[in-house]
Amino acid sequence: MLHRGTEKLAEYKPYNQSIGYMDRLDYVSMMANEHAYVMAIEKMLDVEVPERAQYIRVMFDEITRILNHLMWLGAHALDIGAMTIFLYAFREREDLMDCYEAVSGARMHATYYRPGGVYRDLPDSMPKHKESKWHSGKKLDKLNEIREGTLLDFIESFTERFPGYVDEYETLLTDNRIWKQRTVDIGIVSPERALQLGFTGPMLRGSGFAWDLRKQQPYEVYDKMDFDIPVGVTGDCYDRYLVRVQEMRESNKIIKQCVDWLNKNPGPVMSSDVRVAPPSREDTKTNMESLIKHFKLFTEGYTIPTGEIYSAVEHPKGEFGIYMVSDGANKPYRMKVRAPGFSHLASLDEMVKGHMIADVVSIIGTQDIVFGEVDR
Repeated sequence: MLHRGTEKLAEYKPYNQSIGYMDRLDYVSMMANEHAYVMAIEKMLDVEVPERAQYIRVMFDEITRILNHLMWLGAHALDIGAMTIFLYAFREREDLMDCYEAVSGARMHATYYRPGGVYRDLPDSMPKHKESKWHSGKKLDKLNEIREGTLLDFIESFTERFPGYVDEYETLLTDNRIWKQRTVDIGIVSPERALQLGFTGPMLRGSGFAWDLRKQQPYEVYDKMDFDIPVGVTGDCYDRYLVRVQEMRESNKIIKQCVDWLNKNPGPVMSSDVRVAPPSREDTKTNMESLIKHFKLFTEGYTIPTGEIYSAVEHPKGEFGIYMVSDGANKPYRMKVRAPGFSHLASLDEMVKGHMIADVVSIIGTQDIVFGEVDR
């Protein structure tokens, strides 16, 4: 029952109350969905986002990409019959989920990005494991060792460990003959056909087309980042697997660069634009006008000038776009989500033709479908 009518619901809610709906579209790539939505509002209002907030967003976009690809890799391998990698992938997801929780209080539906920046700056400490019947003594100390510093220290230690973990995944799968029998030359899509079918993201790059919005239409601070775009050769399931694995390595590089910059550059993480920024907590508790402003911002929201906008991000699954029409009210007149999985699922019939029924499992897996965004 995923038919939630997100686009229609958004027409009945003030702009700032729909951010939480975005998390629930592709519920494996939560913050990436939010990003496209808040960017659409920022473009319509012409709001300037502080540089520190831009770096935080890029860092969490890439953390989200790794989270998504780990989920995809574990589930895809499990579908095809490889059990161990599922457990490995979830081991790493746990650390990244802790990062989500540290900044937003939620493991999944974060609602952390806000028009004008992010909800709050990165915390100075990480939650620690407590003693229990499973963890105690030296084992507990070992678990908490990497949690002694700030969130940035925790993320930095993750980026140092992660390439080794990806090597483990590749040891298990890349040259595994059963894995190759199930993925090589299965579900081949030519570059021309991939474009015609509306593929984006790893599905398009797997067919050899080096298209990535982070390079072609840079947003936030992606133009300052050093990373490569992995592309496939054959356009089969195996190529798409290799592309996503390499993408995890590239995302790790971007996160490292963001951590480096954020450590050296403190600053505001929310725009000072009074249209979108709530008053500080101190002002709200001592000043009546600020309290009224806070109340009105979170109940009525803000109005957006009449017009229309399309805002897209390089989501872990492809191009995720928000098309929004404003009639000058405090809620969208119309909103449409361009979900990458929708086009990919539409191609399933064509991709499975001429294959065995067992190959359908590999092909659905390689598409990385999440019905929350397909159904909307």
